[in-house]
Amino acid sequence: MQLQVLNSPFNEEQVELLNRLLPTLTESQKIWLNGYLTACQSVSGAAASGTLTGVLPAGSAKQTVSKDVIILFGSQSGNAAGLAKKTAKALENKGFKVTVLSMSDFKPNNLKKLQNLLVIASTHGEGEPPDNAISFYEFLHGKRAPKLEGLNFSVLALGDSSYEFFCKTGKDFDQRLEELGGTRLYPRFDCDVDFDEPAAEWLEGVIGSLSETEGGIDVPSVTVTAQSSETEYSRTNPFRAEVLENINLNGRGSNKETRHLEISLEGSGLTYKPGDALGIYPENDPALVDSLLKELKWNHDETVTVNKQGDVLSLKEALISYFEITVLTKPLLEKIGQITSSTELKELLQPGNEEKVKEYINGRDLLDLVHDFGPWGSTAQEFVSVLRKIPARLYSISSSLSANQEEVHLTIGALRYGAHGRERNGVCSIFAAERLHSGDTVPVFIQHNDNFKLPENPDAPIIMVGPGTGVAPFRSFMQEREETGVEGKSWLFFGDQHFRTDFLYQTEWQKWVENGVLTKADVAFSRDTGEKVYVQHRMLEHSKDLFQWLEQGAFVYICGDEKRMAHDVHDTLLAIIETEGNMSREEAVEYLANMQKQKRYQRDVY
Repeated sequence: MQLQVLNSPFNEEQVELLNRLLPTLTESQKIWLNGYLTACQSVSGAAASGTLTGVLPAGSAKQTVSKDVIILFGSQSGNAAGLAKKTAKALENKGFKVTVLSMSDFKPNNLKKLQNLLVIASTHGEGEPPDNAISFYEFLHGKRAPKLEGLNFSVLALGDSSYEFFCKTGKDFDQRLEELGGTRLYPRFDCDVDFDEPAAEWLEGVIGSLSETEGGIDVPSVTVTAQSSETEYSRTNPFRAEVLENINLNGRGSNKETRHLEISLEGSGLTYKPGDALGIYPENDPALVDSLLKELKWNHDETVTVNKQGDVLSLKEALISYFEITVLTKPLLEKIGQITSSTELKELLQPGNEEKVKEYINGRDLLDLVHDFGPWGSTAQEFVSVLRKIPARLYSISSSLSANQEEVHLTIGALRYGAHGRERNGVCSIFAAERLHSGDTVPVFIQHNDNFKLPENPDAPIIMVGPGTGVAPFRSFMQEREETGVEGKSWLFFGDQHFRTDFLYQTEWQKWVENGVLTKADVAFSRDTGEKVYVQHRMLEHSKDLFQWLEQGAFVYICGDEKRMAHDVHDTLLAIIETEGNMSREEAVEYLANMQKQKRYQRDVY
């Protein structure tokens, strides 16, 4: 509640002074101003300061909801963080006082002091909380978690329905807050990759619930996206950027194809920092679409409506540029099961066949589904109505804006593989490798990622572990440090298959070592020797020096494959800390956890 000239005996200057003063007042001073503070017995401060409290009504039988709202986000790639900032802005425009914090920056002991809590959390990997949510997640699910009978809460869960543990982190938070005695302010929303509309609906409901006891404030419709930049271009309104360069980084004879893309941002107003990502909206392979259309009974020129806004495309164009056709999910099969005439598909979806469904959707796409069970729906419109929009693909930016004005560079590994008797391609990687040429345009947006950033202290040492395309953000790091003249120590661990053909950006790394921008570089090429050697083996070879860097305050960055590499490197770090620091396993785990809390252990894994 803000003091105003119209609702008080104070003039404009006094109102301004009092609004600055009131949060600092003692209890006796508040009593003196009881005419204004009737509904407020205590004033909230920032969550991190340990002064958060709810608001108790004075002289009223009806308990009101505090206008102080805390938003905690758990974010790996930046979506949840962006939505948290947008949610805060929308609430502030409605007169609420909002504090936004990463879960890693929130002091868990303050939890019992909160009255209104909004949780926005993504799910990482196989149902795991994001890195910056781990400590809060463990506290909430541990024995030290307090009873929360006075807490009103709501959860916005972000996920991808193509994964088995869809939105698991958000579901876990929602369930646990209820178990601890909290009351749902508004039901949990589980959002798929195209999350803007459900997120806006959730926010509108939250504002409505918060406003019910604040005099029935009129709540107009809300628009919320994960983009927080001031530019007009965003995830929901991407910029059509021109491709300046598209080259293969691998040498002749390599088993791999890694594309280096240089894209112009001229005229977009888009900016980024090292550690951020670029989102690309790809198109499906026209050859795959043609094969799918041959299995369907409808004219490919027939028009279909593709979204709630009523946009219309031909069936072929919709399957190329709008709908996802390369991934099957359990929710998709369940929707199709309601309109299909296939008894075989209905049988597959019967209770008790969950493992069979899981086995079937693994590695298959829409063409497989139509071929095996036939088309569903009586019209093309009904057929596409169950499909979700092609999700954007995020790629770690491999350039510094300081060194490449109005440009952004990407490092993309082309994905080709065989499964279920057919050759298959990665949607965006092959779009980039085979169908994007200099002069073409592609829809892009910047995805800011505060969870993967260079140290604020330029003198702090950094250790970078990035095999394969995981080296991308570290090229950005080095360009930035060279451009700004940073003299802090840096150490790169890079790996791939062959030195001769797969040493990505080799000449640039060599130049940075020679001019001192990069202090050390250790490489591992797994197919050049009889025994496979990976980056974690190079780390172990230098365990003593590596631990000394950690003791000197080094920041550790890991980028690349989440399923194998990131886990192997994590275990290797623990082993090094345990051995070189003369610690028990439990002490080593705590050491690394503390590094994570200090933002000295950051990961960009996928």
